Amino acid sequence: MTTDHLHGFDSLAVHAGQDADPTTGAVIPPVHFSSTYAQDGIGGLRGGYEYGRSGNPTRTALETQLAALEGGRHALSFASGLAAEDALLRAALKPGDEVLIGDDVYGGTYRLLTRVLGPWGIRVRVVDTSDADAVRAALAERAPQLVWVETPSNPLLRIADIAGIAAAAHEVGALVVVDNTFASPALQQPLSLGADVVVHSTTKYLGGHSDVVGGALVIDDDDLAEQAKFLQFAAGAVSGPLDAWLTTRGIKTLALRMRRHSENARAVADHLNAHGRVARVYYPGLAEHPGHDVAARQMSDFGGIVSVALADAAAARRFAESTRVFTLAESLGGVESLVNYPDAMTHASVRGTALAVPEEVVRLSVGIESPEDLLQDLDDALAGL
Repeated sequence: MTTDHLHGFDSLAVHAGQDADPTTGAVIPPVHFSSTYAQDGIGGLRGGYEYGRSGNPTRTALETQLAALEGGRHALSFASGLAAEDALLRAALKPGDEVLIGDDVYGGTYRLLTRVLGPWGIRVRVVDTSDADAVRAALAERAPQLVWVETPSNPLLRIADIAGIAAAAHEVGALVVVDNTFASPALQQPLSLGADVVVHSTTKYLGGHSDVVGGALVIDDDDLAEQAKFLQFAAGAVSGPLDAWLTTRGIKTLALRMRRHSENARAVADHLNAHGRVARVYYPGLAEHPGHDVAARQMSDFGGIVSVALADAAAARRFAESTRVFTLAESLGGVESLVNYPDAMTHASVRGTALAVPEEVVRLSVGIESPEDLLQDLDDALAGL
């Protein structure tokens, strides 16, 4: 089924790449577990499929779906978000090249760049990407080959002006990559704002149910997409068929979930912003958030992540270990609410660097539960401090 007649995001999420099975008419396409495919004579491939690493119909369906939602020409699905990042960086860079990154990016991205690709010759420079003047100054000082933007950022929810950074970076010939994991394409579409590549950990909001690990790239440029696809095939970090199918199933309810995540997160942020035991709330939906105006311009809503600063590290740790509805765990973006202590969990790899997360910060991934239960849980945990 062609989706040329569909323009709404919710419709594309349900129908893109989801043709009914031609043999049985099954509305939900089957999961293709086959590792190899019969050929009609040597090189006579049916639909282009020959071996599970080079292609799989279930993975193709997911990639079609992802490209449609981000408004891109090409999408590639990987075994994890970091696998997607690795393929992109090796496709786009060569030894001696430099990446300009934000000072609040995901710790795994920084580790990949510095400890895996650093010995290969990739250089890293850090800047506050929420500060437009600082970005322009960094670009003027020395042109990098690639600018890596994460907005909203993890875990301090800083907001970068995608359109402004893209325009400035392109003036010096730099490629612009946006990690869109926190917003998801339901709330933000970086390619339409001038970015060259979108990166996702599909483990998070796209999958949405904490039952699958995956990553994705969405790319408009044909040549870069071909290079990344070659590395996907040659290095082999592809998503398995069941993982692809689970991600596709999650995406079909993405718009609905993101609306509820955002509603609940806004309620949590407002509630904690007025609580005497919370020193600071990080949420772009708050009018006083430094990036609120930019977020309101480039996002359709403000997402489901709220971070808070408490009195000190000890209070933050006690709070993170005291909730009952919010589960203490890594990751984010599932239907259930999670609490995370970044300094010792997701961002332990950046301790002692310019990207270190303040020890008093706790990150909340606000789920889709009843908001009154979430607020009561937070109040109970705060009362014990």
